[in-house]
Amino acid sequence: MLGWAVTFLIIALIAAALGFGGIAGASVGIAKILFFVFIVLFVVAMIARAVRGRPPV
Repeated sequence: MLGWAVTFLIIALIAAALGFGGIAGASVGIAKILFFVFIVLFVVAMIARAVRGRPPV
């Protein structure tokens, strides 16, 4: 999922450089959403792993 966020960020940077403001704004919005979803899922996975008694890697 982090890879998708980076992909949309790159698309946004290229679109902004070429002057496509609407596409760049939409891509940045999608990248932000995916990044925060990734962070939340990562934290939940770490908490679940700690609760089960396995040390985080």
